Amino acid sequence: MVFEVSQVETKPYDGQKPGTSGLRKKVKVFTQPNYLHNFVQSTFDALTAEKVRGATLVVSGDGRYFSKDAIQIIIKMSAANGVRRVWVGQNGLLSTPAVSAVIRERVGADGSKATGSFILTASHNPGGPHEDFGIKYNMENGGPAPEGITNKIYENTTTIKQYLIADLPDVDISTIGVTNFSGPEGQFDVDVFDSADDCVKLMKSIFDFESIRKLLSSPKFTFCIDALHGVGGAYAKRIFVEELGAQESSLLNCVPKEDFGGGHPDPNLTYAKELVARMGLGKSSTNVEPPEFGAALDGDADRNMILGKRFFVTPSDSVAIITANAVEAIPYFSAGLKGVARSMPTSAALDVVAKNLNLKFFEVPTGWKFFGNLMDAGMCSVCGEESFGTGSDHIREKDGIWAVLAWLSIIAYKNKENLNGGKLVTVEDIVRNHWATYGRHYYTRYDYENVDASAAKELMAHLVKMQSSIGEVNEIVKGVSANVSKVVNGDEFEYKDPVDGSISSHQGIRYFFEDGSRLIFRLSGTGSEGATIRLYIEQYEKDSSKTGRDSQEALAPLVEVALKLSKMQEFTGRSAPTVIT
Repeated sequence: MVFEVSQVETKPYDGQKPGTSGLRKKVKVFTQPNYLHNFVQSTFDALTAEKVRGATLVVSGDGRYFSKDAIQIIIKMSAANGVRRVWVGQNGLLSTPAVSAVIRERVGADGSKATGSFILTASHNPGGPHEDFGIKYNMENGGPAPEGITNKIYENTTTIKQYLIADLPDVDISTIGVTNFSGPEGQFDVDVFDSADDCVKLMKSIFDFESIRKLLSSPKFTFCIDALHGVGGAYAKRIFVEELGAQESSLLNCVPKEDFGGGHPDPNLTYAKELVARMGLGKSSTNVEPPEFGAALDGDADRNMILGKRFFVTPSDSVAIITANAVEAIPYFSAGLKGVARSMPTSAALDVVAKNLNLKFFEVPTGWKFFGNLMDAGMCSVCGEESFGTGSDHIREKDGIWAVLAWLSIIAYKNKENLNGGKLVTVEDIVRNHWATYGRHYYTRYDYENVDASAAKELMAHLVKMQSSIGEVNEIVKGVSANVSKVVNGDEFEYKDPVDGSISSHQGIRYFFEDGSRLIFRLSGTGSEGATIRLYIEQYEKDSSKTGRDSQEALAPLVEVALKLSKMQEFTGRSAPTVIT
């Protein structure tokens, strides 16, 4: 079929500056005339010619509302801009980590390799006609576009006057196979492929599937995974049921839906209500015995939440425990770890493990691109964020399925001698033994979502100003509780990348206490409207006799200090956070 290319006149828009999480807005914004087209053309124009003309691109996402329409638009614009072929996951579905794996691992029938991708996702945000849509561009290493590219995309959207689009019929993305077209500059192909094949192959090269299969087949061990109706459901069925032999009843909300079943696909204790109840952590008691292990994934399956029976594992503890056990329990790491890293707001649990194991350690700003730089330079093997993101250097994105398999590998390793007899070493046992060895970092995060943006900026400016009066800060601390340690200093986190030397400033406001406690305040850019203020509270306890307290109870005085210090209610009008994790 022969197609023609059209130049369409368009106007610049005052777009949101895309970060490593891409551009996120309500669906009604993306469906405005030329809005998506402007972003896509601006992206093509921001890339070098060899990354576009004759290139292979991946175009897929988490299946949220408007994704199928967006895929057809991007296919037609790719053809018009001289792209040679587009790879699409069947039904337009590919998790964000799977896209990274496809870019890095997949080789086409003609020997082609992808040089980048458009990922259609708003991550853990709700979906549907009145909810969120998002788009981001990943590079040839499988990781998010660096700031130099995202800045250029944004600049292009403010000056764009036309975009290119091909006169093509819509491609059937529900059926695996290749569709060929002939254009003014030669052939253009759309290759629809199985969404899970590359992911399954990669996971089998990392983990000992046989040992996990034995664990899942043991009558002692019960298992549940909740995909929150996101794209992770497609991978959960393929990997856990078909490859590892788990019961299909272990899968919860694993049918991907455009609106995520009307839910909020964010894997935390607030939004993963059904899993939380099944794992015995809900407010209402039940006579049904909870499973031994539970996990939730977000909409695009890059985030994860790990639960034991009536027990929550914080993401900060999760990455520390995976690191402490990786070499013994996961074949991919048997030769040792190159180094580890965490985002700045994540608790220092990983720091203690790194120090004990004599590993290189890095503290980076929030954003997976910083981990990617370290990994590309061979400096980091395992990394994590407190915002339910964990991963390794097998790809350049966080990976929810990988995190679940890592935990199952650790549980299988700890129980290799007693699956046929003896007491099961549980998730809670593993975490409490870790605390006994390394100490516990009591930790919580308060999210204030959709706050007035100007009020949020005023609050942050107030916190910076307070750092010049530590004496006044300590008067506030003293007025709250005599049991809270003194503040010794504060700063705004700045990071110099050890790989490319770039400087990232204003990455969060920190207050440090004499006993090692921390308060951190940060504005998040993951919402589609308003501002989100994140408040992180952390307290370190080395005394093993004091590591068993309830986290919210242990942190209550520090929480009160944070709210008084920031004047949260005065600035935002909020008497309580939207989410506590």
